[in-house]
Amino acid sequence: MNKPSIIPDDGTREIIAAALEVHRHLGPGLLESAYEECLCHELDLRNIPFERQKPLPIFYKGKNLDCAYRLDLVVKEKILLELKSVEIVLPIHEAQILTYLKLTGLRTGLLINFNEALLKDGISRFVL
Repeated sequence: MNKPSIIPDDGTREIIAAALEVHRHLGPGLLESAYEECLCHELDLRNIPFERQKPLPIFYKGKNLDCAYRLDLVVKEKILLELKSVEIVLPIHEAQILTYLKLTGLRTGLLINFNEALLKDGISRFVL
């Protein structure tokens, strides 16, 4: 008999599986844009709906301001993906995804750094 998972599946598992597949084929060392393109293709292959480079206006003192912020990916209209290909994930990268979650009202986000030898070491999950 299978044990139930202690961590509920909020939709991030299939996204992580898709990211792992991309990393398995490409490895580390490419530009973020290459990983984004390939991850979008992998999500398409898996019939996982997403929005890419979704504009993020800032609502400030009663006015929507177009500050040219864009969300890398929003999957299933509920999970924010912030993609990186950096040597080290810095606190500013974590602050960025937390701020994006607050501004969008989304509750779950994945920060995925493809520039890791083992992608599992480059995935951080955030929940508000």
